[in-house]
Amino acid sequence: VQLQASGGGLVQAGGSLRLSCAASGSFVSINDMGWFRQAPGKQRELVATITSGATTNYAASVKGRFTISRDNAKRTVYLQMNSLKPEDTAVYYCNAEVQVRLWSPTDDYWGQGTQVTVSS
Repeated sequence: VQLQASGGGLVQAGGSLRLSCAASGSFVSINDMGWFRQAPGKQRELVATITSGATTNYAASVKGRFTISRDNAKRTVYLQMNSLKPEDTAVYYCNAEVQVRLWSPTDDYWGQGTQVTVSS
């Protein structure tokens, strides 16, 4: 199983970016998917998660500005980021709980990370 993230870049404060993360490989199903971020010198933190039934959860710092969504047919999770702030600058990682085989528990998989830089 591989997760390929894309969509990061440099944007001015107040701007928008859309991140995508596509899962590939052989597996039975994907349960929760999410986005995490890690700024220099800080621990990785949760940004947003979405269940297979599309229930979402957001960190307080991004609620109202970021929107997580998924396309199960495309095995892809998205993060629409609006009203970006310099403090949103970080490497963003996608995450997925994947059931690789029938009757097996899910395993955590991570994408390679994509840099988001917000200039003031």
